[in-house]
Amino acid sequence: MKWIVLLPLLCLFVQAEERELDWWEKTIFYQIYPRSFMDSDGDGIGDINGITSKLEHLKEMGIGATWLSPIFKSPMYDFGYDISDFYQIQEEYGTMEDFQRLLAKAKELDIKIVLDFVPNHTSNESMWFQEALKGHEKYYNYFIWEDGVVDENGNLQPPNNWVSNFRKSAWEYREEVGKFYLHQFVIGQPDLNYRNPDVVEEMKNVIRYWLDMGIAGFRVDAIAHLFEVDKEAFGGKYPDEPLTRSTDDPDDYGYLDHIYTLHQDETYDMVYQWREIFDEYSAKDKSTKVMMIEIYASPEQTMRYFGDGEREGGQMPFNFALISDVNRDSTAFEIKYALDKFPTFKPIDKLSNWVAGNHDKSRLASRYSPELVDGMNMILLLMPGIAVTYLGEEIGMVDGYVSWEDTVDPSGCNTDDPVNYWKLSRDPARTPFQWSAEKNAGFSTADKTWLPVAAGYETLNVEYQRNTEKSHLNVYKALAKLRTEKIFRHGRYESVAFNRDVLGFRRWYNKENYVVLINFRDVPYTLDISYFENVIGQVRVALTSVNSNKNIGDVLNVKAVDINAYEALVLEVVK
Repeated sequence: MKWIVLLPLLCLFVQAEERELDWWEKTIFYQIYPRSFMDSDGDGIGDINGITSKLEHLKEMGIGATWLSPIFKSPMYDFGYDISDFYQIQEEYGTMEDFQRLLAKAKELDIKIVLDFVPNHTSNESMWFQEALKGHEKYYNYFIWEDGVVDENGNLQPPNNWVSNFRKSAWEYREEVGKFYLHQFVIGQPDLNYRNPDVVEEMKNVIRYWLDMGIAGFRVDAIAHLFEVDKEAFGGKYPDEPLTRSTDDPDDYGYLDHIYTLHQDETYDMVYQWREIFDEYSAKDKSTKVMMIEIYASPEQTMRYFGDGEREGGQMPFNFALISDVNRDSTAFEIKYALDKFPTFKPIDKLSNWVAGNHDKSRLASRYSPELVDGMNMILLLMPGIAVTYLGEEIGMVDGYVSWEDTVDPSGCNTDDPVNYWKLSRDPARTPFQWSAEKNAGFSTADKTWLPVAAGYETLNVEYQRNTEKSHLNVYKALAKLRTEKIFRHGRYESVAFNRDVLGFRRWYNKENYVVLINFRDVPYTLDISYFENVIGQVRVALTSVNSNKNIGDVLNVKAVDINAYEALVLEVVK
């Protein structure tokens, strides 16, 4: 009787392990910051036609989808995240016809296009906001308005102590209506009022508009800020947020504990409502529309974006552990802990995802080390789940130097500090992409680019690495090819920190076993990797970092694997 019971269970297990993965579950997503990718018309600013002209680069790397940071009409105070018209393309990026050509070229290359959805706020130059200032009731109610407070000196002050992400008060006064409006980001980004059903439907229409255009989904920006507390629960006035005591600077975002402006319960319900629209289009187009969600939060809060058990949320609430939790100073123990966190908390039927960089954070090679680029890409591409690469990580681009005079990011400019501005500026991670050793790294023919090109581009570029056998780009391509194997699509995973400096993880599927080793320090070691079950006898070198003295095909004894300073290895157990 035991065999009768167990055999069906075994069959179910095998079927679950080998189920056909959907396109988004097995691809690599590549984030393009359009302003910095490729300039096609010589104005020093990247554009849509530039992206179209370089899609083959993505195809060569094994990329199956690209997420574009905002391309919508905008005054560009926050470089596209202040949208004045959600239904139009920003002129300096191109036209709707250019975008349609991009979609057609991407389809030809079997590359999905994902756009950036910025639902929390719009621009103070939008028609909606301008009509609100004229007293148009419908659009006035699109935003969050509040009366000010008169202080003891008779001066009008903001309604409460809420602080913007970009420093200083989150409230701005407008004489036209005699009230303050809420902006959790720059002054030019008034928050939308999601307690207004008209706003909810308007933003659903934005989603429908672009899905009708043929995109594969959206990455949702700044989701945690979508709702504020319902002021009616506080006597009709938005309450002050409590102090954190972590800084004495009242203009600093970290001065307050944002219990009334972050992670409100209504936010999750809105995500679930959006998913219903995505699923309608998935069924209609017979191709899944994917929702990627930017969320910096506790694991418990992050996992709620997957769904509530009855309703589905986004397929990919971003896992920022490699950005937020660890860096060049972290030990292998801490990195293992960070890697294990998301898979531990996620629902058992959902996939992990791995994000090592983006347009808001210092570049991977700068946060860790240029010597660790290949090792970090091994983690990104060979861990179980979905990989997301930020442009330039495939060649190991580093943060560029941007002077105070050239700084344009409001995070840096709003410090009013020409000495320490760089600590908050996001410009260094947004410098133009490095294609070649030509003028402006092949990015643009302009005399001046929107941000200066990073130093060292003469040898740190795509063309140079494409023609160099041992290069970060060629390692990336090999990793992308390797991750298409069943062992990396369906295989299981375990990890171990062999000591403070060396991390290892095993992937296995049926009788196949691979071990990935990464040395995060400049100290060599000899390791016994037979700690891993079924790793016995010998291993064959499948791939190495560019700084390795080993060759692909070398055979090593599992009891004594030498790993050099900053070396990273992919090892296949010899059958």
